[in-house]
Amino acid sequence: MALMEVILLERIDSLGSMGETVRVKPGYARNFLLPQKKALRATNENKAFYEAQRAELEKRNAEKRADAEKLAKKLEGAKIVIVSNAAEGGHLYGSVTTRDIAEAVTSQTKIDINRQMVLLNQGFKTIGLFDVTLAPHPEVKVVVNVNIARTAEEAKLQEKSGKALIAVDDRTAEANAKAERAAEEAAKAEKAALLEAEGIANEQAAEEKDEAKKAKKAKKSEADVAANDSDADAEDAE
Repeated sequence: MALMEVILLERIDSLGSMGETVRVKPGYARNFLLPQKKALRATNENKAFYEAQRAELEKRNAEKRADAEKLAKKLEGAKIVIVSNAAEGGHLYGSVTTRDIAEAVTSQTKIDINRQMVLLNQGFKTIGLFDVTLAPHPEVKVVVNVNIARTAEEAKLQEKSGKALIAVDDRTAEANAKAERAAEEAAKAEKAALLEAEGIANEQAAEEKDEAKKAKKAKKSEADVAANDSDADAEDAE
């Protein structure tokens, strides 16, 4: 698949800095960079437009970066609490996503953060304390601590201890692993038994079918013999 050339309108960590022309997959450009106004198609017209507007665009970017740096200073060291339902073992019923984190940060710090500013590859699925990076601007990053717990009280205990309130010890982990292996073996055995029973049933069905064919053939042979005998008797009578 041919790559598409685009002009970056802001810094993208995996691609380059503002103003650079880079080559990306068409889907990435159409679904993210272009609709998010993070880049322009690198056509001759757009290249001329960018060069004409470069000074203004860079000035605007510098102003946004300065504002973001002020926000980052306010967010630095922030402790965010998210209360979520979880099982006894600490596994969440669902997950804590970038949207959840953005809403919690905004609510608890009064600083407007959206989900695109939360740098997280996948949601959290267990309770505990997690460092999460926020990017209020592509060139500005700050780390906050996210405390995921089942209740506000448990969140306080986790913050005090510095670790998840419910931890699985080695013996429990080993017991869980053994139980999982036993369940897997039981499932395999059950599947093997079903396959064996199915195989036996198929063999029996095949045997019955063969017997039926043989019986039908024998019956036909008997009928043919009887017919031949009848014809012979008729000839003798003549």
